[in-house]
Amino acid sequence: MRRLTLLLAASVVAGCQSPMPAVDPTMAWVDFAMPTPGGKVLMADRVDKQRMTDGRYFQVTPGSHELRVRFDFEVFGGGQGMDTDPQERLCYMTVRYDDFEAGQRYRLEARSLAFTPSARLINRQGQIVAKERQVNCVP
Repeated sequence: MRRLTLLLAASVVAGCQSPMPAVDPTMAWVDFAMPTPGGKVLMADRVDKQRMTDGRYFQVTPGSHELRVRFDFEVFGGGQGMDTDPQERLCYMTVRYDDFEAGQRYRLEARSLAFTPSARLINRQGQIVAKERQVNCVP
């Protein structure tokens, strides 16, 4: 009975996820990545100060845009004992890029070094084209 309940719960959650929309070739697309351990959530929050309805990606018109992401991560260690639980940290980071190109894919990576988060925007050629301009963290 327990397995059936878990299976049912998993299928309900999977059914609630909508598919990603089709990529519009007249716009730029931004995917997300968390290449270091400890990251829990990285999601789109705002484009040009307008709240996003879907936090899984950014799709923007060509030109200049300010992207704000939410980044939740864990900070390990720092305590006196070996059994210290990780501390969770919630931050909002803003990245501005002036040259988004139509039909191009970008990757926004978020990382953390101890309590300090950072973000960078990477183009299709693997070049860093922008870094975070502003970081606001909740304790």
